[in-house]
Amino acid sequence: MAHPKRKISKQRRDKRRTHYKAEAANVASCSNCGATILHHHVCSECGYYRGKLAVEKTA
Repeated sequence: MAHPKRKISKQRRDKRRTHYKAEAANVASCSNCGATILHHHVCSECGYYRGKLAVEKTA
């Protein structure tokens, strides 16, 4: 099994990890009620997805 010959320094390790960062979620507005929703998700306010009723909302 492969085994490293030398310890990877913190600087070298961190340089490799510079691209691992959190990104802000893409948000959109619901076409039915105008609420803020995540892309490709059913609206939690009205239950619509892409202009069609996906989830029946109860009182």
